[in-house]
This record gives sequence, structure tokens and C-alpha cells, in this order.
Amino acid sequence: MSNSLQKWVGRNRAPRVQITYDVENGGAIEKKELPMVVGVMADLSGHPKEPLPKLKDRRFVEIDRDNFDEILDRIRPRLDLSVPDTAKGEGNLRIELEFSKFSDFHPESLVQQVPRLQRLLQARHQLRDLLAKLDGNDELDSILDRVIRSTEELRALHDEAGQAADDQAAEEKPADPPAAEPS
Repeated sequence: MSNSLQKWVGRNRAPRVQITYDVENGGAIEKKELPMVVGVMADLSGHPKEPLPKLKDRRFVEIDRDNFDEILDRIRPRLDLSVPDTAKGEGNLRIELEFSKFSDFHPESLVQQVPRLQRLLQARHQLRDLLAKLDGNDELDSILDRVIRSTEELRALHDEAGQAADDQAAEEKPADPPAAEPS
């Protein structure tokens, strides 16, 4: 039995395209099947940090649903873009996106790669949590209502939240390695 790729595909997955032709062999007509091979030449790397090899030095890569993430990790598509900053309403926002697996194309993964969007999503989650805590908590509801109506208390709350964010950012910053002592 032949070990051709076409026979392997036939045993493992039914091909979607089958091309056959009739051949006369000693008076009998046989159906011969042509293999369906598709080659795609494309620059799928986006904006690579390092230049790609010359086209003549590149080789075809077989991609299927089983090795897609592995190939994507090897190619590592990257986008370096400047997009309008709709959050501030003015100027542009420079973003750099890298993809190493198919799930990196999901909106949540994209947000994790853009620090400003990550902070906005975090604020949204905090507001959702606050809304959940407000449900049925009349005391907290009245406190927040009073704070919103009072400009001074609102400023104090804003300053406190800003200080808490600064403290959190300082905690997340990696510590500098200790200086080496002279020998």
C-alpha cells in the first residue's frame, strides 16, 4: 500500500476537494485521483522586529488544525500601529501586538497587550463589582450618593483613588537588583 500524503489524508480526514480523471488502461477505464495541493505565499509576519530571510531561502510550511499554534509561535506575527486615541479624544495611541497562539486574537488577549486598555478593562470590572455590592446595600448606596453630590468629598475620593493606584503601581514595579559589592 502506498504511503502517499493523499492516501494518509483519505484515511484520516475526508478531503473536501477530490479531482479525478478517467484513464484508459488496456481497454478498461480507471478513475485516477489527482492530489489537491495548495501553496500560499504570503507575508503573515506583520511588522517583524528582525528582517525576514530572502524569499528564495524560505521553505513551504505545512499548516493544519493540529499544528497551527506551533507554526504561529514560530512565525510570531507582530503589529506595530498608531491608532486614534478615542479614550482621550485626541492624538494617537501607539500599540504593539504580538501573536503566538490562536487565542491571542481574542479581544481579551488583545486588551491585555495594551496597557491603557488593560487599565480601562480593570476599571470596568471594578465598577461591575461595585454595582454588585450596591445591590440591596442601602447604606453603601446612600454613602455613594452623598459622595457624588459633595464636590469636596468627590475630590478627596479621587485623590485617594489616585494615591491607591500609585501605590499599586509601585508595588507591581520589579525591585532593582542589589548592587554588587566591590571585591
